[in-house]
Amino acid sequence: MHLSLNGALYPLEVYVIVGAVKGLAIGIYLYKPEKHEVVIIADKDVRQQLTGVALGQSSVKNGAIDIVFTAVYERITRKYGDRGIKYVHIETGNAAQNVCLQATAMGLGAVTIGAFNDQEVSKLLNLPKDEKPLYIIPVGKRR
Repeated sequence: MHLSLNGALYPLEVYVIVGAVKGLAIGIYLYKPEKHEVVIIADKDVRQQLTGVALGQSSVKNGAIDIVFTAVYERITRKYGDRGIKYVHIETGNAAQNVCLQATAMGLGAVTIGAFNDQEVSKLLNLPKDEKPLYIIPVGKRR
């Protein structure tokens, strides 16, 4: 989801933790904007572990998917300095809002979660050292 108002520097990465999607295998996927596709990077259901590092929030394990936004701050701070950090957070909020609006338009529920252990999410998703998790958004059928 490389939407950018920041000089086309694309600081965000988008991971999709798939648990219950018809026609899509369980696993961790990374969004590749060049071809508008998701590529599986691990074939395991980590929603239960992600719930644990998200302070036990049940919507994480109950969602059909969990979208995890991460950022590589260096992509933008090398041009804008410390101000780039603010731009990353603005962009993350805009992207998250779009996910929530699209989920609603599809008749699904979505919850934005910012309370989680950053280091444990990074370890669970095997993120590169320069990539930081910012948001988890479980998406699924409304109950």
